[in-house]
Amino acid sequence: MFFKSKKNILLLVLAAIIGYIVYDSTSQPTVDDLSGGFREVAMYRNPNNTGPIVRIYAVTVADTLTSDFNQYGELMPYTKYGSTTVYFFPASKPFPAGLEATEPHFDRKFAANVLAVYKKDPNGQVSLTKKPF
Repeated sequence: MFFKSKKNILLLVLAAIIGYIVYDSTSQPTVDDLSGGFREVAMYRNPNNTGPIVRIYAVTVADTLTSDFNQYGELMPYTKYGSTTVYFFPASKPFPAGLEATEPHFDRKFAANVLAVYKKDPNGQVSLTKKPF
């Protein structure tokens, strides 16, 4: 019988653990799982790797009523002592194709179209501001 040997039992337990690890790592939520039709249209990351990493994203939203801006922001990469900023724009209005390091990070003509801004600062504090401009 298969379970008579301790080696076979150990191999079965090891296979179960490996199976669970693979399942858990492939079933994590992603931005595609969120409702609202989020689509990243622009991204900026500072070029230096010696200081805090600054990430800035411009994201369009197809359905502004069911969108969860905070949850989308939580799924974005964040580095300790760095910052992550996400600007949300309606997909039906003009949005920036590129971002830059200095605020407001995009051409001012798009400012009126910003639905919300998600920010995670170097201390890990999260803020979500709706209609910031």
